[in-house]
Amino acid sequence: MRIRRSVMRIFGLSVVPAICLGASAYFGYFALWGERGAFALAQTKAHLAVEQEQLAALKGDRLALQHRIQLLEPGSVDPDMVEELAREQMLDSSPGQIAVPRAKH
Repeated sequence: MRIRRSVMRIFGLSVVPAICLGASAYFGYFALWGERGAFALAQTKAHLAVEQEQLAALKGDRLALQHRIQLLEPGSVDPDMVEELAREQMLDSSPGQIAVPRAKH
């Protein structure tokens, strides 16, 4: 009887800490290795950096295209741009056709 009480007392005193330790281990595991844990955060930040670089490159391309479009707007046509477009179309007009650009006299 005396032994049974001491065993029950030890068991009773260790149940609450064991449950707390288990809950802490469970949440700690998912805080590090879970779907939204610390390691997933590092991967997400690396992926975000790559995507931001791609976005910056696309924005630069868009600005260049907008500039070319502005050069071809009616009323402010840039002669050099028109000549460049004409040469591109002339050189790529049809297969087997050769166009040789000449120097201006």
